[in-house]
Amino acid sequence: MENALKLKKATYHLWTFTISKLISSFGAQVYAFAISFYILQTTGSATSFATNLICNILPRTLAAPFVGYLADNYSRKRIVVIAQIATTMAIGGLLYVTLTFGLSLVAIFVTTSILSLTSTFSGVTFTSSISGLVDEPRIQKAMSLNQMSMSFASIGSPAVGGLLYGVVSMPVFLIMFMIASVIAVILESTMNFKLFAKRKEKAKGETKEPMWQSMKAGIAYLKLQPVLMIIIWIALLINFLFGAFEVGYSYILIEKMKMAPQHFGFTEGAFAVGMLLMAIYFSVRKEVKFPLLVSKRGILAMGTLMGGIGLPLMIVLPYGMMFAYYAVVMFGFGAMVIVVNTPIQVMMQKQIDDDFKGRIFSILETMSMALMPLGMVLYGFFYDIMPAQWILLTSAALLIIIVLILARPSIIREAHPELGRPASGKAESVS
Repeated sequence: MENALKLKKATYHLWTFTISKLISSFGAQVYAFAISFYILQTTGSATSFATNLICNILPRTLAAPFVGYLADNYSRKRIVVIAQIATTMAIGGLLYVTLTFGLSLVAIFVTTSILSLTSTFSGVTFTSSISGLVDEPRIQKAMSLNQMSMSFASIGSPAVGGLLYGVVSMPVFLIMFMIASVIAVILESTMNFKLFAKRKEKAKGETKEPMWQSMKAGIAYLKLQPVLMIIIWIALLINFLFGAFEVGYSYILIEKMKMAPQHFGFTEGAFAVGMLLMAIYFSVRKEVKFPLLVSKRGILAMGTLMGGIGLPLMIVLPYGMMFAYYAVVMFGFGAMVIVVNTPIQVMMQKQIDDDFKGRIFSILETMSMALMPLGMVLYGFFYDIMPAQWILLTSAALLIIIVLILARPSIIREAHPELGRPASGKAESVS
């Protein structure tokens, strides 16, 4: 009876978690869309726009390790709820400034920095809590539904933002975001973060481990997990090399191929649709048996697609065919993002000790984002002095070589010892 009640509560968590993520992601992305347009239309300054992006990335990178410590040592539910309340208050503060003094760049940059911090607290802590919210057989479903909610937000928020921008005032945008955030607070406050948690309870009166000692313990734990170390190194190098895609894609389509803005928007929409459909597939299929192997193949496919972005620069295609080509490439890219991320996230949820999840996921977030700004700056410089197609082909080749080396067959077998000796007698390829 008790088990049936826990499973029922876990089902409630699945949908509450998904709806909460959808509402907060949708609100955040519509806000980001409106603020970006406002900055560019008001100032016409790329520097101001880039400063807002830095205010989003830098606080996340700096705060993530400390968030991991808090997630492992304090109530995860309290952290998530307080972070969401802080989001609501930050937007409320910007609304007050807008109505009282008028919207200013300084107010936008401060708000963006605060929202970056609150989303880091909420994101790392929520990710650390998945295995406590739902039963183990449905972890893949939970991760897939999370990806689905973000894909829905990616598809819908530009359309909603574009529809509303110019029709309603900035204060209306902010009020809508505040309402979305309040709903997310209400939903998150009804969840039981300890339902399936396996965290060790501290004895009454026992002092908590100092922060730096706790973070050192997290790194020491990570060193004992060679497969996790490989995953983190792959994430670090992939995010750096993906600067070629992040910077080059818009540059090639808008500057080189002279694609119309609405067609460019459609290709970006194809990316979100690819993510959404693959997330739906993962939410209904059986759990992936060999996650690292599946993710490796997904990364190899992404490398191939990244190299293919430069193909129309070498082979002249009619405009319609070029548009269709990029839509298909971006659809495949979106689908492969889910193929790479979902199995690895499920694997990490199951393998990492519950008491270390906050620190490990925060280290992964820090490492993943650490080289992104450097990659974007370097590739921005490269695209000014070198042919775009060769930058993409070189980066794609490096990506494929790195993955083949780091996720070599011996590492795959270490992660999945059962590979090569299935009951059917037919061995699965580890390449």
